[in-house]
Parts: sequence; structure tokens; C-alpha cells
Amino acid sequence: MTLFELHSRNLSSEQVAHTHDFHQLILATCGVTELSMEGQGERVTARRGCLIPSSRHHEYQGDGSNRTLVLDIPVAQLATLEKGSEIERLFDKPRFFSVPPALNQLTHALANQLEQCPALQNEIAILLLRALTMYLHDATPAAAGQLGQHCISERLDLARLDAWLDQHLADEVRVEQLAALCALSPGHFHTCFRELTGVTPLAYVQRRRLEHARTLVRHSTLSLGHVATLVGFRDQGSFSRAYRRYFDISPSSDR
Repeated sequence: MTLFELHSRNLSSEQVAHTHDFHQLILATCGVTELSMEGQGERVTARRGCLIPSSRHHEYQGDGSNRTLVLDIPVAQLATLEKGSEIERLFDKPRFFSVPPALNQLTHALANQLEQCPALQNEIAILLLRALTMYLHDATPAAAGQLGQHCISERLDLARLDAWLDQHLADEVRVEQLAALCALSPGHFHTCFRELTGVTPLAYVQRRRLEHARTLVRHSTLSLGHVATLVGFRDQGSFSRAYRRYFDISPSSDR
């Protein structure tokens, strides 16, 4: 059963003025939309979101290059939801609000997931509302980030990924393979992985290769060329350059 209508849209430069009988949440991942409600006007951007209570007149005009998440929330459905009263409180008045980096990153990730799996719009909408409720009600920018981090870490099992990587260091590793291990689309996986670890998946793989290589360099008698092959480098020269960049010392000197 579909409770919400959630869409990733490009709001055009045509001016629109209307009201509707549902609450609406608007978050942008890029671009600008000029929006006014009952005489209060601001710009909806990646740093600024908007909550529109039902039956409130509003006008908007996009820049034509925005990417905007628009969530329609039927008022009657809120009573059936866990913490529906908290969500209802979000819409006690028209408001614009600052979007912290963690919430913006979560919005990016969920917009990508929505495009990959439109059938998950209910689950995505609920996650988005939980994050927003935690952020606005607690008035702590870290709160939304903690929720997003928790939900993402449930899907990204780093211990499992590390175990798989350690068995495939000599092979070519693609983001698509890692994403499949977590049952995520490559785009969503890339975004979530970077949010959780602070680095891209391929940078993480490179780091894993080099840290394993350092153990072999220091504690084995294998030739540097053999070590390079075992951790996935095409030749000793590229291995030595990467090793020096990462550890600030050459593998031969480190040995």
C-alpha cells in the first residue's frame, strides 16, 4: 500500500501558484527554486529546505536545472504511522529550515535510491521523515547525521567487505562488485560508502592493498615484484610509487 508520493523532480522555470490538501516536504540536492508561502519567500537549495502544511497557498519557480525531492504526505495517513504525531508537528506552520551536510548527503543517497528503485518510495519517505524529525525536533545538526549513519551502516558491513577484499586483492575490483555484496545500486553504494568511511570505495581498496603490502614488505622475504602482484599492481614501478605516496617511504627503504 502506498502511503506517500515521493518524486525526484526538476522544477521548471514556469511560475506555479496553488494549494493542496496534503503536507509537502521539499529538499533539493542541486539547483535553486524560488518559493514563497503567505508572504514569506526564500530560495530552496541544497542548504535550505521547506515544509508546506496542507491548504497553505504557495508559489514557486525553479531554475530549470535543479534536482528536487518532493514528498507529498496525506494528512489522514499520519495517524496510522508510528510517531505520526511528531511528523504532524513538523507541519504546524509553514517554514524554511537549514539543511546540515549530513542531511544533505542522506538526501542525495535517497534520491539515487529512489531513481533506482521507485517501488521503495514508502520506505525512503519514512527514512527521510525520521531523519528530518530527529534533526528539527532535537535542534542538533548531528542528530540527522547519526540516523543516516546508523541506517547506512546497517547495509554496509565493512567487516564483510574487508574479508572479501582480502581474498581478491590480486584481482581487479569494481565498485559494482562491492555494491552487489551490500544489495545496493552502485551509485547509492558509492554515496553511502563515502559518507560512512570518508573515502571513495576505490580509494578504500587502494588503502587495503597497500596496508596488506606493508605487512608483506616488512615480514616476508618475497621480492617486491611478487608483493606487487599479490596486492593487485600491474608492475613493481607503479606499486613503489603508490607505496611511497601513501607511506611517505619507498618499499625498499621500509623493508
